[in-house]
Amino acid sequence: MQRIAVMTSGGDAPGMNAAIRAVVRKAIYHGIEVIGINRGYNGFIEGDMWPMNLGSVADIIHRGGTILHTARSEEFTTPEGRAKAYKNVKRFGIQGLVVIGGDGSFRGAKIFHDEYGLPVVGVPGTIDNDIYGTDYTIGFDTAVNNVVDAINKIRDTATSHERTFVVEVMGRNSGFIALQAGLAGGAESILLPEVPFDVKEICDKLMRGVKRGKLHSIIIVAEGAASGLEIGSKIKEITGFDTKVTILGHLQRGGIPTATDRLMASLLGAKAVEVLMEGKTNKVVGIRASETVCYDIEEVFNNTKKDLNTEMLELANILSI
Repeated sequence: MQRIAVMTSGGDAPGMNAAIRAVVRKAIYHGIEVIGINRGYNGFIEGDMWPMNLGSVADIIHRGGTILHTARSEEFTTPEGRAKAYKNVKRFGIQGLVVIGGDGSFRGAKIFHDEYGLPVVGVPGTIDNDIYGTDYTIGFDTAVNNVVDAINKIRDTATSHERTFVVEVMGRNSGFIALQAGLAGGAESILLPEVPFDVKEICDKLMRGVKRGKLHSIIIVAEGAASGLEIGSKIKEITGFDTKVTILGHLQRGGIPTATDRLMASLLGAKAVEVLMEGKTNKVVGIRASETVCYDIEEVFNNTKKDLNTEMLELANILSI
């Protein structure tokens, strides 16, 4: 293999730049040229590509977002769009593709391989941590830390005004961010899409806390579980407590990636290059028990739900009594 391409696709995630850096420098170390594709599959279709060198990825390991930019491409879902992309494969002499993104990005890579035979490897990059087969995805640790930092600041106001705060966090249909940030941030209740909940029980817990002298509470709501605004309204209606709602939104996806995200991104980016060099395709690289692994991309699509650690939720409930 003499030339590969790398792209970031879907939602941005802190640590993507570290993964790009690892792909580029690992490939160049082995004498392989690297083409950077701007704006994901849109750039693939439009030929928005450029040759990358060692200097192209200098001083990016600490930066959030992605220097290759990212976008969602409706055109790539069509045979005509993929045919345009393949013309650019031939034009640039690309012999392998690394896609840093989520399950939708991987699905596009697999379809493209099935149609045109280009070897592809997926690197899981999404703050949601919802990719099956890997313990963690790039960006998840930073997102959790961003949420915990926000909880710490909200708690100052909650304490000062003796209020209940409902904090809605991202995660799509996954509760991983809410669970880990809720436990680390000392939330009184954590609402997840994977676990049924009863607002009345949450309110009963809040009122028990008030009776023993508790003056404020934090409720974490995963966006896939419920609307933070609706939960806040119900809590206020049932308890009469002064309840405020904060929707953290995209600030969870920004900022300097943590050391953990930089480390995992570096390991996974380098592993992706190794997989292509070994002649493998339709693979995803991941982290299991602190080790880098490689597995079939089909596992991501055939297992739509990644198991949540319910023991962690039980512990959060115990510690927040």
